[in-house]
Amino acid sequence: VDSLAKNMEPRHGVDDSFPARCGEAGLDPASPLGGRFIALVKELVGFPRHLSQHVGGMVMTHRPLEELVPIENAAMPGRTVIQWNKDDLDELGILKVDCLGLGMLTALRKAFALIEQHHGRSLTLASLPQEDPEVYAMISRADTLGVFQIESRAQMSMLPRLRPSTWYDLVIEVAIVRPGPIQGNMVHPYLRRRCREEAVEYPNEASRQELARTLGVPIFQEEALPPAGLAAGFTPGEADQLRRAMGAWRRTGMIEQFRQKLLAGMRASGLSEEFAEQVYRQIRGFGEYGFPESHAASFALLVYASAWLKRYYPAAYCAAILNSQPMGFYAPAQLIADARAHAVPVRPIDVNHSDWDCTLEPLEGDSTALRLGLRLIGGLGEAAAGRLVQARNSEGPFRSQHELARRTGLGRPELEKFAAADALASLGRDRRQALWDALAQPSAGRSEQPLLAALAPSDELPVELPALSEFEQVLADYRTAGISLRGHPMEFFRRQLEELGIAPAKSLATLPHGRRVRVAGIVLLRQRPATAKGITFVTLEDETGTVNLIVHPGTWERFRRIARHSQAWLARGPLQRHEQVIHVVVEKLEDMGERLGGLRLKSRDFQ
Repeated sequence: VDSLAKNMEPRHGVDDSFPARCGEAGLDPASPLGGRFIALVKELVGFPRHLSQHVGGMVMTHRPLEELVPIENAAMPGRTVIQWNKDDLDELGILKVDCLGLGMLTALRKAFALIEQHHGRSLTLASLPQEDPEVYAMISRADTLGVFQIESRAQMSMLPRLRPSTWYDLVIEVAIVRPGPIQGNMVHPYLRRRCREEAVEYPNEASRQELARTLGVPIFQEEALPPAGLAAGFTPGEADQLRRAMGAWRRTGMIEQFRQKLLAGMRASGLSEEFAEQVYRQIRGFGEYGFPESHAASFALLVYASAWLKRYYPAAYCAAILNSQPMGFYAPAQLIADARAHAVPVRPIDVNHSDWDCTLEPLEGDSTALRLGLRLIGGLGEAAAGRLVQARNSEGPFRSQHELARRTGLGRPELEKFAAADALASLGRDRRQALWDALAQPSAGRSEQPLLAALAPSDELPVELPALSEFEQVLADYRTAGISLRGHPMEFFRRQLEELGIAPAKSLATLPHGRRVRVAGIVLLRQRPATAKGITFVTLEDETGTVNLIVHPGTWERFRRIARHSQAWLARGPLQRHEQVIHVVVEKLEDMGERLGGLRLKSRDFQ
């Protein structure tokens, strides 16, 4: 079942390819068991996976709530839930308020604390210097990896074209790369008008005031409603029903009911068929996902704040993002590589210097270095790290691996993790030798054998182990912490790649549009937006930078095993260039995962 689930394409459901997928997973679809399995799966499709509670949802009523709704205790102590779902509450007119949390708020708070601690500057969201041209220049270059809301492939492609220079430009930027404006074909008209390639026009005088700030193009959720009320003859009550129906377009009958009334009313008001269809498509798009202006404005404040911190305090900002994981599009390896590209000194994980969180270490002047934290070691718990930090703070640095084990009381599993992550370098221990010594430690809760307990470290028989090669060191770094400060796995194959005619990522900027190229790298993320008609956007990384790929559905299906599961690709296809945005349209894929020694990395995939 697990193998089958990993081979299924998200959003596609159970289609005609499902029996073939069963066969690939080892279940014969023609067998009695396979037939029953397929029938049961088809029967379950559409059922809720589980019934969940909204962690920040509150219900407000005039009368005591228990008189209206059944209430029960939730699994969490002190938490109660009602037995009706949100749609029931909406039908009955009961007020529900959702409190939403953002990981970026946590990251900003941590960044402000680090800046005050190490630079003596107290900052808040309200006190940040406003409208800084250097910040907007950075944003316009799409140098926004790790910046709130504008770090995705789609946003990075939009930034050099929109070139934000004011806070309200950021409000537009946040809202425009959404299904509503995209499906309503509003993106390109807005860009042409902003670049003065097209005249600003309004559908009628009644909509001029509503659409003036967006150059006559509806971009925000509420901008899709005035045409219905002003031009299509909707009453205020009908317009409110339309707003409520935005999230329910796929319910049988509702879409046609509103579509016909909307189009007929707008035609009767003298508006063009094309504009009426645009408004309808946009409203339908907002049923998928769209931003009201107030939402985009709130997010734009955080966009600017995170960009300002990245521009002026990159070390503190990177540390704060790493200490707030998981969040965003990129794994710690890419965040750290980006910080190093912005001249941030980065120091490795070490038992004598690292805390649980990533920290800053002072350098000359007002600059700081980023010290990677123990939290990056895969499988290491915070409690174990806390014991190590407490022992180090109370009695001083550790002088040997044996002393570390004695003072912390940690067992073999934790010591193995420290050794495998090369976190014992300050003790003068080679990674392989440290791992060998860690294997001699007893597991937690078990005492040493009497003979071993009587031996001092100097009494142990010397064991000479061969040192790891540089490539093996890099692979070990990635396996244990997901990041290596020594180098990138791809750089060890550059000579062979050049012989095969494979271009490094940085060279693509010099190649002409339409040139067929071959590129290779580690898969950072796969993204398939609902508005992309099945196209998957993939980002590869080599030692020189990143490559953006476009994989059409047919190509994805032809190379599906590699596309879905390989951690490193070799891709071939024509280069597409639009202004500063470069893509490779994939025609063929090869698996490079085996060449990288079975490197175990997990890409960040968004469907």
